[in-house]
Amino acid sequence: MFDFLADYDNPSLLGAFWVTVQLTVFSAIGSLIWGTLLAAMRVSPVPLMRGFGTAYVNVVRNIPLTIIILFTSLGLFQTLGVKFGAEDFTVINFRLAVFGLIAYTSAFVCEALRSGINTVPVGQAEAARAIGLNFRQVLMLVVLPQAFRSVVGPLTNVLIALTKNTTVAAAIGVTEAAFLMREMIENEAQVILIGALFAFGFVCLTLPTGLILGWVGKKVAVKR
Repeated sequence: MFDFLADYDNPSLLGAFWVTVQLTVFSAIGSLIWGTLLAAMRVSPVPLMRGFGTAYVNVVRNIPLTIIILFTSLGLFQTLGVKFGAEDFTVINFRLAVFGLIAYTSAFVCEALRSGINTVPVGQAEAARAIGLNFRQVLMLVVLPQAFRSVVGPLTNVLIALTKNTTVAAAIGVTEAAFLMREMIENEAQVILIGALFAFGFVCLTLPTGLILGWVGKKVAVKR
């Protein structure tokens, strides 16, 4: 459907930013799912799950994203042969980048959600347990809905950071905005003009996101 926007052999400006948008959307969805699971593990009554969630977040948050992205290419693909169901080298790199971004960003999503979980009054969880709900039901029906409403702002910041972090995908050859910017600078040597153009492109991506989600956050905020 959007093939006219992206030519991986000779990427256009719109095509490069379209790849950036795809990286952001797929990574955001995956990070929200995995980050929510990690947050559930971190507040779980099971020590093993709680320990895994804590260890994952503390380790991943302290590893540079560039190392994680390079590991997906050098470690998963070239060493272990992980291709995520693709054969085309370009598609493989794209999926590896998404996987690396999810692995990294989900740790920050987890911590944002955990802070939201901590804002939910303990009495509500105790009341839910008193009527016979188990841990999963309490979490899904009582705690997480309120937690999500209270952390729209922090999650917006994570999403904006993720959008900017997609530039790291250029390290493994994904033809997103930073990849094209580097090529244009090498070919045209117009550093200031090209840099300003791509900076403006990222502002156009992140500023409306922040404004819209900021408005949503005020609308759904839990009044206490």
